[in-house]
Amino acid sequence: MRAVLAIDLGGTRLRAGIADSANPAGVTAVGEWPAPQAREDFLAQLRQLLSAHGATHLGIGIPGLTQGTTCRWVPNLSYLDGLDLAEALPGISIGLGNDAQLALLAEAKAGAANGLSDAILLAIGTGIGSAVLAGGRIVTGSGGGACSFGWAAADVADAGEDRSGWLERQASGRALDAAAAGIGLPDGSALVRAARSRDPEALQALEAPMHALGTALAGAVALLDPEAVILAGGVAASVDVLAPIVLPALRRQLPPHLRAIGIRPGQFGPKAGLVGAAFAGAYGVNWRDGHG
Repeated sequence: MRAVLAIDLGGTRLRAGIADSANPAGVTAVGEWPAPQAREDFLAQLRQLLSAHGATHLGIGIPGLTQGTTCRWVPNLSYLDGLDLAEALPGISIGLGNDAQLALLAEAKAGAANGLSDAILLAIGTGIGSAVLAGGRIVTGSGGGACSFGWAAADVADAGEDRSGWLERQASGRALDAAAAGIGLPDGSALVRAARSRDPEALQALEAPMHALGTALAGAVALLDPEAVILAGGVAASVDVLAPIVLPALRRQLPPHLRAIGIRPGQFGPKAGLVGAAFAGAYGVNWRDGHG
């Protein structure tokens, strides 16, 4: 047995788990803390957790771009930019990736994308995380930034923005929060609950963000011809409400031979990032190929 420390690092929270490298899907959560706000604190916490659990392998998902074992660009945790974890943690096998890519790794190895060779994953939160499985391999691009779907645009007049893409501004969690506020509801979760109860105002409030999502998603489906679109993370529990609104907007922008595309929930829900980190830690730097 090789102990794997799995880390799911978000902009505000750090979650940790421990897994046996022979069974990464069986990762056990061991704690959750506020995200460290300095590089020294982050590395100290990793070293403490590695030592406490006797782990020789580390898998870590971050909300930004990675290349090999180096964090390239992490907008909400900029102290990570340029950090090479292999250099900082000698003797530890490192599997580092974008959080959405690791969520897709989890779903591809043991979840909703298991047995598929081509799929798109979307994780709708504060922003829109995304990842693509093509020919059985997770696509990362030349610099780790491939498939950044939150930056898709379907408005030629949009002026653009440095930190948020057009689609994120239209259909992310914060866009759903704004839609909810417009009809007197506290947040996007409440909006989805009301829509599930067939509240007409809530259903109407979801139309614009979900039509934007479907319209932009059509371009990705046309480009990639996936077998399925997977909604991952916490939003997976809302597929029953969101998919019927997204799919008509998606299908009307596609040719007939692509309109059969479906939207399915991720199997691991909010645990997908931690499970994916466990798989990445077990596989090491070659995790993108699905093996060590």
